[in-house]
Amino acid sequence: MKYFLSAGEASGDIHAAQLVAALRQADATACFAFLGGYLMADAAGLAPVIHYNRMAYMGFCEVARHLPEVLGNLRRAKEAIAAFRPDALILVDYPSFNLKLAKYAHSLDIPVYYYISPKVWAWKEYRVKDIKRYVRRMFSILPFEVDFYRRRHDYNVDYVGNPSVEEITRKVENLPGRKAFCEAHGLPTDVRLLAIVPGSRRGEIRNNLPIMAEVARRMDGYLPVVAGAPGIGRDFYSAFADFKVVEGSTFELMSYAEGAMVTSGTATLEAALLGTPQVVCYRANGSRISYGIFKRILKIPYVSLPNLIAGNEIVHEALVHLCTPDIVERELRAVLPGGEKHAAQRIGYGQMRQRLGDNPAAATTAALLLSDLKNVK
Repeated sequence: MKYFLSAGEASGDIHAAQLVAALRQADATACFAFLGGYLMADAAGLAPVIHYNRMAYMGFCEVARHLPEVLGNLRRAKEAIAAFRPDALILVDYPSFNLKLAKYAHSLDIPVYYYISPKVWAWKEYRVKDIKRYVRRMFSILPFEVDFYRRRHDYNVDYVGNPSVEEITRKVENLPGRKAFCEAHGLPTDVRLLAIVPGSRRGEIRNNLPIMAEVARRMDGYLPVVAGAPGIGRDFYSAFADFKVVEGSTFELMSYAEGAMVTSGTATLEAALLGTPQVVCYRANGSRISYGIFKRILKIPYVSLPNLIAGNEIVHEALVHLCTPDIVERELRAVLPGGEKHAAQRIGYGQMRQRLGDNPAAATTAALLLSDLKNVK
């Protein structure tokens, strides 16, 4: 069968590449076209129609500045779908762009599937209408989404497992060892590491790193190390902190760190799966007004994945104007070994891990998708 996949950012490229590999294993006739990155290209054995680095525009202002390119990408994607005529269009998150492709494919009677739901439970819930209208089946990687879609929107979705569980297990098995990691990055081997993970976008780093750096300077006996993001030069980090920056090794850094300060995102889930004590930091512009708007827009009690999955607060979320050095320091000390919240956080991590289960997400999705395609008339 012919599959067209669309992933518009780096995380989507990772997960979609695993799905491509699973589909190739389950379907000997599988051939692909896709929007994505180098990992998908390796899995599929061909180049993307559009690379995600030409698509990853986030927020109204950034999209507005690049509107001609965004519209050009959309036009080119539609042309590629029409020319390829896939048996299935598979979308990976990235809803602003992908839901437009869903509508177009639906008009061509191409069945549409979604792997990794947009975060409609957090904001822009109105998108569920388009999902119900155009998406034949949703494959979720977060267990609480099943109840959200069913109870609020009478729409059944399949929880297929979380790919981060597999990725963490595989990476842990191939870790180089703490000594080798430290030596490779010019770090002393006899100190306690404190991981600083300030996000992958310049705005996130600009807002969060100064707070994290101030806390790190107060932590005697710990060596602060910054997890560098792809495409962000060291000079950018040095404007906010004079700590060592390691690139392309966020996972290894968090696995060997005694504790971590992490900007909300997938890294919070990875740290939890690793068992690394953490505090979630999301400064934004730091105003009380922004916090009020933030709380009104969001339809969820938490913003970090560990808390959302567990259904209660297992990691402290220091958000907006409440993300201050004093608050973050207090909460970080509490979850570090010997702290009063350390044991409770570890128990919470275990509860979260149990809820995620052990299903291989990509392989489960491939099997369900192929089974469903047999019912397409």
